[in-house]
Amino acid sequence: MMVFSSVVFLFCFFPVTFLVYWSLRDGLRNGWLLGASILFYAWGEPKYVFLILASTLVNFYLGLVTDNQDVPFRRKVALAVTVLFNLGVLVYFKYSVFFAGILRSLTGIELQDTALVSQSPMPIGISFYTFQILSYQIDVYRRAVPVQKNVTKLGLYIMLFPQMIAGPIVRYSDIAREIDRREVTVPLVCAGLKRFMIGLSKKVLISNSMALVADHAYGNIGVSGALSWLGAVCYMLQIYYDFSGYSDMAIGMGQMAGFHFQENFRHPYAAASVQDFWRRWHISLSSWFRDYLYIPLGGNRRGAVRTYGNLVTVFFITGLWHGASYSFIVWGLYHGLFLCLERIGGKKLLEKVPAPLAHAYALLEVLFGWILFRADTLSDAASVIATMFSPAKWEPAAILPIVSGETVFFLAAAVLCMCGAPKKLSGLFRGRLIVLEDLCVLGVFVLTVLYAIGSDFDPFIYFRF
Repeated sequence: MMVFSSVVFLFCFFPVTFLVYWSLRDGLRNGWLLGASILFYAWGEPKYVFLILASTLVNFYLGLVTDNQDVPFRRKVALAVTVLFNLGVLVYFKYSVFFAGILRSLTGIELQDTALVSQSPMPIGISFYTFQILSYQIDVYRRAVPVQKNVTKLGLYIMLFPQMIAGPIVRYSDIAREIDRREVTVPLVCAGLKRFMIGLSKKVLISNSMALVADHAYGNIGVSGALSWLGAVCYMLQIYYDFSGYSDMAIGMGQMAGFHFQENFRHPYAAASVQDFWRRWHISLSSWFRDYLYIPLGGNRRGAVRTYGNLVTVFFITGLWHGASYSFIVWGLYHGLFLCLERIGGKKLLEKVPAPLAHAYALLEVLFGWILFRADTLSDAASVIATMFSPAKWEPAAILPIVSGETVFFLAAAVLCMCGAPKKLSGLFRGRLIVLEDLCVLGVFVLTVLYAIGSDFDPFIYFRF
């Protein structure tokens, strides 16, 4: 897979794509970007590129069918067929093995070796582009957006390479006008390039450094309470800098091409409640579930019991969206439970306690949630948590093999950045020392490239979703 931090991407695909793009006249830019996006996907998924191309063609036709229906019942049928088709593809590739295993354990029926169960690895990014397609189709049904009658433009929306693999989930309504016509200016390109460099630095310098510690800790479960705590904290930082770094790069490259994607993170670890956390974390997914699932289910308009049921349903599906695993499902239900508790009265209680305590509560809730998310099984997660609170297994010396001066430096940098230190410094620079700020970003970017060249350890967590 051609990840954004790979040498091939940084020194070949990225410069060639944008230099050619900027040199083309407006009428040719969409075609060039679509071709580059197809190449980008095919580089790591040559056989599945035909799947996404076929899906684009089918959804182009289904969108026209839905839009052309005047009878409400026919429109509903057309939308139902569209939703079933897209979810059917997603379920087949991502969940068929999981559901077949459940069926076998309950009934003894074996489907693993049949055509009903996918025998191939899951296509990269299928959850993200499926949700983008669904948002387009539902909005066409609602007549919230006009149907796209140009298959190239719809293909560009679905396959635009900066956000196709791991988001943010871009809605058609947000960029419909820019697909037709957009302006690429020097300030926009410079801002986008700067955003890309910051995102790449977050990924390569901080996330990858935290990943080494987290992987070591989760590879030695039950050994040491100190190691378990360190691993949990490092994974909490890893997943944030990994995913927010990818989102920064996607948003930045979108700007370089004239697109404006919505923000996907707003300092989530500054939250003072679980509800606040989910307003700040993976905003494109949270808002997608709010608008296309939670509100259609009734939201909070049909009484307290129905509201709690809707929240649990949404977070059950949120967990399942992340992967075909009981751990992900329990992770989703875990967050859903805390959201219900906050609605019952916990939020009012949090408003009365000192702000640091509310913040600590939110951080700890999220931290233990990430343990469920990261551990391979629920029993592993339980073992990690039990070890964290076992005085007999504290064993602080167990962290020494994995902790170095470099690790401590990047851990400190991660915490400072999480607390908003760069933004505060930027406020000081603004209007007076802006050149110095840009030089700092450039210097960190050069260091990032050197690290990227010298390492083959480069896992993007959300690529597997």
